[in-house]
Amino acid sequence: MKSPADRKYTETHEWLRDEGEVITLGLTQHAVDELTDITYVEMKAKGFSFKPGDIVGEVESVKATSDIYSPVGGEIVEVNTALADDPSLVNSDPYGGGWLVRIKPTDKAPMNKLMDAGAYDSKH
Repeated sequence: MKSPADRKYTETHEWLRDEGEVITLGLTQHAVDELTDITYVEMKAKGFSFKPGDIVGEVESVKATSDIYSPVGGEIVEVNTALADDPSLVNSDPYGGGWLVRIKPTDKAPMNKLMDAGAYDSKH
């Protein structure tokens, strides 16, 4: 599966989509494939402020628990509450309904250092 071209990608397999005032963050298909069945998602709460590179949550799967990092700093303005009831949305729709959080960034500049879809796909 090719990664969507409308977002940026991290070395740690998160994707970020710039939506103007907010940035949506999720896990890539590659990450989901490596983790296999995701059984639990716990993100920091709405209002949580953080710096670039900080952990904003974690996902648990039958294989491992993985921290979720944000390459941009800011504040969480929305958490995907649907994942509390159905964490498998991250598996079935990682680029759509399986998004994790929406962030109001303090500075979008770190996104310029992230990979585009072609660069990410060529590595994975």
